[in-house]
Amino acid sequence: MDKQAKKTALRMIPYGLYVLGTKQGDELGASTVNWLTQVSFEPPLLAMGVKTDGDAFEHLRANGGFALSILGTGQKDIAFAFFKSTEHDGQTVNGYTYETRETGAPILVDAPAWVEARVTDVVERGDHAVIVAEVMGAGVRRETTALTLVECDVNYGG
Repeated sequence: MDKQAKKTALRMIPYGLYVLGTKQGDELGASTVNWLTQVSFEPPLLAMGVKTDGDAFEHLRANGGFALSILGTGQKDIAFAFFKSTEHDGQTVNGYTYETRETGAPILVDAPAWVEARVTDVVERGDHAVIVAEVMGAGVRRETTALTLVECDVNYGG
């Protein structure tokens, strides 16, 4: 395989940026993810790639529920704030105010939209697991264009 061609081709796939909120016991997690897509209308299913060596994956396996804060154009600073470990302080995670719904996972108040979902399947292969989950709830605060890796001038893939 031509490794450079593979890398270039896979980086041409458009990727949005989302903050994955998780909860295990009293511990909250929040991290930026970008490998996400809808895979079914009925029931509404998502597939998401999650690194297997992090807290988010452990929370997903233990709790099964999560929230995705869908970031909009211009919210690069929020996405970058969740590239690091989660710092929880009262009603903020990594300095951003959050709320909780059914899963108890943090949903960023500044995000234009969100969904909550329950894990239905986990495929562990490679350095990321594929998480398949059924959407249980959703909210829209405002309609906007999604934040993408292209806007952030970042690559994660290939």
